[in-house]
Amino acid sequence: MNSLKDLLANNRRWAATVTAQEPDYFEKLVHQQAPKYLWIGCADSRVPSTQIVDLPPGEIFVHRNVANVVVHTDLNALSCIQFAVDVLKVKHILVVGHYGCGGIGAVLQQSRMGLIDNWLRHIGDVALKHDDKLDPAMAFAVRHSRLCELNAIEQAVNVCHSTIVRDAWERGQELAVHAWIYGLKDGHIHDLGLDVRSHDQLPAAYEGVLASLAERWSAA
Repeated sequence: MNSLKDLLANNRRWAATVTAQEPDYFEKLVHQQAPKYLWIGCADSRVPSTQIVDLPPGEIFVHRNVANVVVHTDLNALSCIQFAVDVLKVKHILVVGHYGCGGIGAVLQQSRMGLIDNWLRHIGDVALKHDDKLDPAMAFAVRHSRLCELNAIEQAVNVCHSTIVRDAWERGQELAVHAWIYGLKDGHIHDLGLDVRSHDQLPAAYEGVLASLAERWSAA
């Protein structure tokens, strides 16, 4: 295991390497934060947002928590969304789940993990809403993958329902909300098909993405 001193040494080595390759890198970085994207993802250490889309620092504004949940009473998430939308004027909000999410697995296994059980209750609500798609007779891996996808979609819908996003759309601001999912096994991101650019579009977009999922699952 790396010690804290190792991490600091790694940092100095990285900074020196970057500066050697691009002498004005940090000077430009100090004066630039104009991201087009807000990434709402899981806190899982295996899902580094900018790295998996191969973008440099400054290109993505990021909020992460366990299981990429967006709750209407979570001032942390809402403050991040508000700053991204109202101040940075991002064009896209990406809610990015990932297959193999430990929080979602804990919900399906009805594990007790302590305080976090209260947070994961939001995932439990998603599972209850879609219990017809999560038959316990199915293999656990299948149900796990399905709930990871459904959760990303439902959390993106929560973003759409937030007053911040609704106000932005009402004043004509260009803003789209998307649901994606990342595969740990191959490093590929998959677009789940939810692309919402106004509140009026949401109902049809939501029904459409659920129908698309059902079709794909039935063909699997």
